[in-house]
Amino acid sequence: MFITFYTMPEKTVAIPEGVDVTVAKNRVVVKGPKGELSRPCNRHVTIKKRDSAVVISTDSERRTIKALAGTWKAHLTNMIIGVTKGYEVNMRIVYSHFPIKFSVKDSMIMIENFLGERSARTTHFIEGVEIKSDKDTVTITGIDKEKVGQAAANIELTAKVTGFDRRVFQDGIYVVEKTHPTEEA
Repeated sequence: MFITFYTMPEKTVAIPEGVDVTVAKNRVVVKGPKGELSRPCNRHVTIKKRDSAVVISTDSERRTIKALAGTWKAHLTNMIIGVTKGYEVNMRIVYSHFPIKFSVKDSMIMIENFLGERSARTTHFIEGVEIKSDKDTVTITGIDKEKVGQAAANIELTAKVTGFDRRVFQDGIYVVEKTHPTEEA
């Protein structure tokens, strides 16, 4: 049985107008109208800027290292969307037993009166994201997709029901719309 390895063509990411991509020794910096994002490069992947595109390639024959080129293409695409449009996550506050009070104070996110608990549940605020809350909705926005998603995960885990039957006690703060580019450009 023969195992054939395919040669991987270069992956390219187009750079739209208004976005500046800088590739230094071991760092990629993307600047746009909403801000600036940077990310350290992987030593197995070569990233070069050509005209109005970024070219990602690798010289390795290993399949796992070839997969890194596709991963880096996704990272650069997410960074470009982030600095042009931004990202958003919508969450819903759900309670049936005790009304939940959600607030952001200083660098802490506080969830009070969760299942009637006397002490507030807290989690740390992630820099680079903006959190807005209405009566029963929480909106998290930012330019870094990973930070926006992590902030939503931290809130969801902080408001997780423990010690009760989750089929009965469905209280919590849940993601109803995953990380997506914001509507306004």
